[in-house]
Amino acid sequence: MTSSADASSSFVLDLDKPVPAALRGCVVALGNFDGVHRGHAELAREAVDLAGTLGRQAAALTFEPHPRSVFKPEEPVFRLTPPAVKTELLGGLGLPLTFVLPFDRAVAAIQAEAFVDDLLLGRLGAAGLVCGYDFHFGQGRAGSPEMLQERCAGQGVPVVVVPPFAWEGEPVSSTLIRTALEHGDVARAAGLIGRPWFVRGVVAHGDKRGRELGYPTANLHLPRDCRLKYGIYAVRMKIDGIWHDGVASFGSRPTFDDGAPRLETFVFDFAGDLYGQQVDVALVAWLRGEAKFDSLEALITQMDADSARAREILSTTPPFLP
Repeated sequence: MTSSADASSSFVLDLDKPVPAALRGCVVALGNFDGVHRGHAELAREAVDLAGTLGRQAAALTFEPHPRSVFKPEEPVFRLTPPAVKTELLGGLGLPLTFVLPFDRAVAAIQAEAFVDDLLLGRLGAAGLVCGYDFHFGQGRAGSPEMLQERCAGQGVPVVVVPPFAWEGEPVSSTLIRTALEHGDVARAAGLIGRPWFVRGVVAHGDKRGRELGYPTANLHLPRDCRLKYGIYAVRMKIDGIWHDGVASFGSRPTFDDGAPRLETFVFDFAGDLYGQQVDVALVAWLRGEAKFDSLEALITQMDADSARAREILSTTPPFLP
């Protein structure tokens, strides 16, 4: 089991080994939980409530890698939250333990009945289960929430099915959040998630151009599946547990090299060496699209304007603690 700073932990399930007795008997929320958004928060709330009623601990069960990556490896899924971040965020929702089921074609071939009887009720000894209205599982995705309720009723295990959670008239989903980010609409993504979307990475050395321009940046290489729209954003960066305002560019730097995309963040009013440090960058607002400039002077003028605009936006944006 691995622990994070906020006491969340994960346990990787090995279907050939028993689950330790101390981890059995939880009320388990089921799902992929990519993005850990408002809808997932509803699942967590129901799981915590049911666990309180039954006198049990609440936990989550998720799958890694994302099932779509197994069936369509040529079409990588734009992951919103890597596994460690997912576990941490679920811990913040009251699910301190996350069971991780390694997903492959063998797991996908498990009959839905066996998934319930052998894994959920048998191996995990679940005292209760919570799932979304659209949760499907087992071979051919034959298992449904209704089937889960019927199968567990005979064992006296309650199953809570959570209806769609809507925000501004639309059911919240990871797909909708991905679409918003692909269009650069990070404000809408934040509304759907319930907090700004953020990425985590280790600050890498860049080409030092920003320093020469008066805008030294902390550079992150995001996963290849990231489909965030290229552009300039008002951001906040978490350094040593403290959030700092800034402005960031995500893209290929057309003025210079059209190279591999990276996120370059200029942190306002900050001096320090960030190389090799792990940081979070939360995207708060879209400023403009990526552009190619005819001169360095024109680029610097625009960077000055971007920074001023980002400062203005962030000055009226409440602080947050994802």
